[in-house]
Amino acid sequence: MASNGYRNGTGTNKGAIKPPASSNIRSSSFKSRLPPSSNHSTGSALRRTSSASFTTAAGGDGVPGRVRVAVRLRPRNAEESTADADFADCVELQPELKRLKLRKNNWESETYEFDEVLTEFASQKRVYEVVAKPVVESVLDGYNGTVMAYGQTGTGKTFTLGRLGEEDTSARGIMVRSMEEILANVTPETDSISVSYLQLYMETIQDLLDPANDNISIVEDPRTGDVSLPGATHVEIKDEPSFLELLRLGEAHRIAANTKLNTESSRSHAILMVHVKRSVLGEEVAIPSESDKSSHFVKPPKPLVRKSKLVLVDLAGSERVQKSGSEGHMLEEAKSINLSLSALGKCINALAENSAHVPIRDSKLTRLLRDSFGGTARTSLIVTIGPSPRHRGETASTILFGQRAMKVENMLRIKEEFDYKSLARRLEIQLDKLIAENERQQKAFDDEVERINLEAQNRVSEVERNFTDALEKERLKCQMEYMESVKKLEEKMIENQRKHQHDGFMKDKCNWEGPGFSEDIAEVKKLLEKEIHMRKEAEKEVNKLKSQLGQHMDAGAGGDAEILKLQIALEDEVHQKKKLEEEIIILRSQMLQLTFEADQMRRCLARGGSGNAYPGLDSPMSQVRDSLSGHKTPVSALFDQVGVQKILDLLESEDANVRIHAVKVVANLAAEEANQERIVEAGGLTSLLMLLRSYEDETVRRVAAGAIANLAMNEANQELIMVQGGISLLSTTASDAEDPQTLRMVAGAIANLCGNDKLQATLRSEGGIKALLGMVRCRHPDVLSQVARGIANFAKCESRASTNGIRSGRSLLIDEGALPWIVQNANNDAAPIRRHIELALCHLAQHEANAKDMINGGALWELVRITRDCSREDIRSLARRTLNSSLLFRSEMRRLRIEL
Repeated sequence: MASNGYRNGTGTNKGAIKPPASSNIRSSSFKSRLPPSSNHSTGSALRRTSSASFTTAAGGDGVPGRVRVAVRLRPRNAEESTADADFADCVELQPELKRLKLRKNNWESETYEFDEVLTEFASQKRVYEVVAKPVVESVLDGYNGTVMAYGQTGTGKTFTLGRLGEEDTSARGIMVRSMEEILANVTPETDSISVSYLQLYMETIQDLLDPANDNISIVEDPRTGDVSLPGATHVEIKDEPSFLELLRLGEAHRIAANTKLNTESSRSHAILMVHVKRSVLGEEVAIPSESDKSSHFVKPPKPLVRKSKLVLVDLAGSERVQKSGSEGHMLEEAKSINLSLSALGKCINALAENSAHVPIRDSKLTRLLRDSFGGTARTSLIVTIGPSPRHRGETASTILFGQRAMKVENMLRIKEEFDYKSLARRLEIQLDKLIAENERQQKAFDDEVERINLEAQNRVSEVERNFTDALEKERLKCQMEYMESVKKLEEKMIENQRKHQHDGFMKDKCNWEGPGFSEDIAEVKKLLEKEIHMRKEAEKEVNKLKSQLGQHMDAGAGGDAEILKLQIALEDEVHQKKKLEEEIIILRSQMLQLTFEADQMRRCLARGGSGNAYPGLDSPMSQVRDSLSGHKTPVSALFDQVGVQKILDLLESEDANVRIHAVKVVANLAAEEANQERIVEAGGLTSLLMLLRSYEDETVRRVAAGAIANLAMNEANQELIMVQGGISLLSTTASDAEDPQTLRMVAGAIANLCGNDKLQATLRSEGGIKALLGMVRCRHPDVLSQVARGIANFAKCESRASTNGIRSGRSLLIDEGALPWIVQNANNDAAPIRRHIELALCHLAQHEANAKDMINGGALWELVRITRDCSREDIRSLARRTLNSSLLFRSEMRRLRIEL
């Protein structure tokens, strides 16, 4: 019965409907009511209120936001349509009024109001738009957000939240649609998205992306109270296909079980955390002047980064043990689920009633959702209910949970900090641009200097040639003039002498000293003096030109020497650079080996200086150990760096630790099909069989058996195992070992071999079937599951051979005495064991030669039970078809009056 404040009325016939509490009637819309947005570099609306490292929306107190709650009704399933055919649904929806009526009986009902009421016909798109889209928009604006599904098991929580919609895109759930919208609104160059996928199972936080990480601790910031999971795996998301692959991986690791209420009931709370980091620009701040408050000068906007988180929670279904039929370990799981949901309900009650104490630490679930209820996140809750009147109590409890959650108030805050990395990256880009521009200008300057020097050299050379030519021409001209003048004087002197000889010697001495002859002599002297003066002037000019030529030659020689010196220095630099590059290449090639040797030396010193008998194996082993501890290269990279042969050589090491680590690496490598061929070609299978034969160390035997089981998944390797005596060796190990994990590995290897048609007779002759049946002494569920799988594989191969006419006669499994154990475990509580045994019975029954023994051994009754109670339709159909096709079975069923 609805309590006061959550119940909207006591019945349809008892007056007007009362409104919910004051916190519940602000608005029935799921749309975000945030302040107007400021500028954002990518175009999306993001707000900023302060330039401090961390700021809050709407001042320092945040924006109030109530938890929004929607209710979704699941349509009737096939079982309910049959069982409740004569009864009306226990709920009546009024989506236009956002109301829901919960029937107490045919004449009385209770009415409740929600923010949104979704009928059984509501599409997945409609559910996303009214429930999750406002939260996703807030996350893109910088707020934290939470979308959570709550309800009884089997009411559609996982369908609403985690449906992948691979076959039908319209069936995509909130997780896929949320990531689609986030990817569509972020900028890959400046923004980043990372995802963690976890499950809370039995109060233990486990990583769905890394199953080995099965105990993650919660860390709380003592200053802010923020909750973080530093041990969780964070995967960077760039596109939708990678996100879908991540969801498939997580769903494959999530724990589920078959209950009476749901064939695939989630046994853990699934939590998907999407971390969004966006780069934005702050507001431009005006700088006021002294004379006038207004100014046109503004500070450039500061780069900011906004970090927000979207948490999508698929809670495990609440259930009553009497209805779910949980027993054994499933009962403990149900108790853990109910305790965590109860703790969540107590916290919501305390927040709704404004209690001074909120028991937030009662469960890890409430600690993880600390920010979602009463914190700073925008939260939307969708409660899922079923229509069946048989589950009215659970439906009423779910409705009341949603009503109480509507009273919880959150204060929404933006986490905004100065983006130092973005600023540093931008400054680095600017610095690189300036350096490149400076280098470009320096190169242009050097090219210009070189061009000017070359042009000057050419001009000097041309001037030198012209000057030399002119000087030579002037010298030749002067010589020619001088010789011409001397020749003229000589000719004139000879002519005068002849003239005087013709005149005779009879003249007087005074006539010889007459004025005509004196004038001629004076003229000759003047000409001679003039020629001498011109020669001296020419010689001076020649000396002057020679001195200028020498100066030019000296300047040219100095320039050439400087250029030659620069060329020599440049060639030395190039040579030195090439030499350094060669040394770097050599050092890089030696770095890995030196690292390995240093690591081995540290280990030797840690062991007290004891040397290794095999120093050549130190480097590969260092990589092997580091790969297993997660500090260096992963196993896949180790395979390429070290080489499979070196790793296999370590299997023969005298050091037990080296041998153990090496066999673990081989087992991990053998788990990948791409590596199996190379391992077998290098003799890895032979080495593993030798380890299984010669070593008594339990760890080595267990890991070696696991590696052989991985290799046995390949049909070609199965025949090699048989040829090398692997079947008898595995049989011997199964009879000697007592450790459950070793037996599980051996049983897995034999089970893989049982699936090969060619190995049926060999498995029996070499004791493989007896060894498989002998391992049931362990009684460990994992070992029994592998035994059951091997029996099912063997029976399937026998059935196929009998159908094809290859073999006849009774089954080898019956000859080996496996039938009593098969009948005894046909209804085992463990689902994997039961499923394999049911398949084995169906395959054995297909051969008529086995029918008599199966009837005498009680297998007929189990086959009849399978046709009625098996959870899988294909197995039920196979059992029914097998019984109807056998004459002996039909005759016995008529005698016992059994109807299918």
